[in-house]
Amino acid sequence: MAFANTAISDIIATTIQSRTGIIADNVTSNNALLMKLKQRGNVKPFAGGNTIMQELSFASNGNAGWYSGYETLPIAAQDVVSAAEYTIKQAACPVTISGLEQLQNAGKERIIDLLDSRMDVAESSMANLIASGLYSDGSAAGGKQIDGLLKQIIKVPTTGTVGGIDRATWQFWRNKVFATIATGGAAASATNIQNYFNRMWAQQVRGNDRPDLILVDNVYWGFYMSSLQAIQRFTGTETAKLGFVSVKYMDADVVLDGGLTINWSSTGAPGTPTQTSTPASQAYFLNTKYMFYRPHSARNMVPLSPGQRYSVNQDAAVQILAWAGNLTSSGLQFQGTMFES
Repeated sequence: MAFANTAISDIIATTIQSRTGIIADNVTSNNALLMKLKQRGNVKPFAGGNTIMQELSFASNGNAGWYSGYETLPIAAQDVVSAAEYTIKQAACPVTISGLEQLQNAGKERIIDLLDSRMDVAESSMANLIASGLYSDGSAAGGKQIDGLLKQIIKVPTTGTVGGIDRATWQFWRNKVFATIATGGAAASATNIQNYFNRMWAQQVRGNDRPDLILVDNVYWGFYMSSLQAIQRFTGTETAKLGFVSVKYMDADVVLDGGLTINWSSTGAPGTPTQTSTPASQAYFLNTKYMFYRPHSARNMVPLSPGQRYSVNQDAAVQILAWAGNLTSSGLQFQGTMFES
């Protein structure tokens, strides 16, 4: 029999509702890439549609050219704008409270305290879920995961389809790569890391377009820091304010985003490590001007429904914290990755 205390239901609903905006903000602040996209104004909610369309320019206008006097100018229509089409991905974290817990935590304030603690867990769980998705290849949960960096910025960029665009066919959709051994001649170290950064950087500069965020793992971070003299260590103040350890390369933030989060099973044993950060011995050189975090405007860390959900055969109430969206790009050719190979 379902627990039917409507007063408790209202407390649960309003407690979760009052925190959803905070949770959405904390999720973007939990990850260096999302933080940078938020600073740039590239957290762009979408309102509807069966996919997320990310407009992009894939060719120059062929009508551009020199002329003299009354010479006829070309006015042929130019097909130069298209869009990458991304699937809407969904995530959720149910927050439950049993009838017994409601009785044991009698009183509005005590119930709110209990719910707050569970919302803290739900908030961190969703933040870590989104963070792991941002670094993923999108294959987890049968392909329901976010199309993360491991899918969009890859070591063999002539393969695969991203946003409905086949990279084997369209050269403009291929990210840049730098394999330290194959291209540089030796594995990365403190003595060559700056040279390798220079060569990676040079592939991605086009006028004012250049990387503004470099995500590195523990190994590359150690090499880069060892290569710097103390007087050269320029910190990124904005990233530091939000808790991210960073220094500068050119005018880009070099951010340490290393480590793994271990999933623990119900028995308390460590489970399979889940990538929530830059892969080992790899760096992402990102031009965040061409990257976007696209949550749905009506499903950005909000209760799945305003009403309370009850189990038909348990004394328990459930509210579901939900998110929908994806990570998109309008210019994979401006992104790059450096790795050991």
